[in-house]
Amino acid sequence: MPDQVDKYSSYTRGARVIHINDAPKITVEYIGDGPLVIFLHGIGGDRSTWSYQLSHFAQSGFCAAAWDARGYGDSDDYDGPLSFTDIANDLEKVISAFAVNKAHIIGTSMGGRIALEFYAHYPHRFATMTLAGVHARFKSFSAASQRQFVESRSKPLIQDSLKPAELAPIVIGKLVAPQATNEAKSHGIAAMSRLHTNSYLKTVEATTTFDREHVLQEITVPTLVIGGEFDPLTPPNVTKAMAEKVKQAEYHLMFDVGHLSNLEHPAEFNRVTGQFVERYRNQANLAADPRIITC
Repeated sequence: MPDQVDKYSSYTRGARVIHINDAPKITVEYIGDGPLVIFLHGIGGDRSTWSYQLSHFAQSGFCAAAWDARGYGDSDDYDGPLSFTDIANDLEKVISAFAVNKAHIIGTSMGGRIALEFYAHYPHRFATMTLAGVHARFKSFSAASQRQFVESRSKPLIQDSLKPAELAPIVIGKLVAPQATNEAKSHGIAAMSRLHTNSYLKTVEATTTFDREHVLQEITVPTLVIGGEFDPLTPPNVTKAMAEKVKQAEYHLMFDVGHLSNLEHPAEFNRVTGQFVERYRNQANLAADPRIITC
């Protein structure tokens, strides 16, 4: 059941913030009226990374929502190791708070993996799926890339005792394209600086065992896969190969961007995702305002 009090401010002008009452409590920011589109952030982000998209989709006649996944942003931390299945169950509760059966789901990086996990458990909840900078299986990385991913994120926080705000400029600088704007980098750094260290480390660890590659062949909803020309984590060969495993998936390569495509080139990201979702607009239900729903 959503908390009726907007305890935290929004990152998007005019948006509202709700808190889904559960353990852990999940924070969601939303704006606009229409079919529900929900945005899922990456492993080093939070709901603030979707502010460009929330405004755009709201202006296009959608109810646009972005969450802080458990252990991120203004959402609660949790006991024990991270389970992607638990995150999928969190997402089901969030979508239910808007009183819809189906939603358009857009995820970048870890958010895309959450979307795949969600599809494994709740395929009937999708109107469309968009995956940007996503891999379906950690072992699709080379051995060297796997080591670099874990060491660059865990070692500085554990062994070097750095704070997320100290680590953020290093990591973000390696993820974006060479010509990324200072605004894009600053936005990513600000989000990563707010990481909860322990929850973030749990997420990194859980990512190393993630494998939902088999789900790709099971997807029957309209799907868009987005790659980034200079993405060091999921380069074009990885994202294109993933798209080829999804029946009738559309593939779009964004040029001059790295791993943070929605921040690095928000206008192009909004154009591509907006046109795709618009074609299937009415396959998602009109969202109710969670603040007036009684559970």
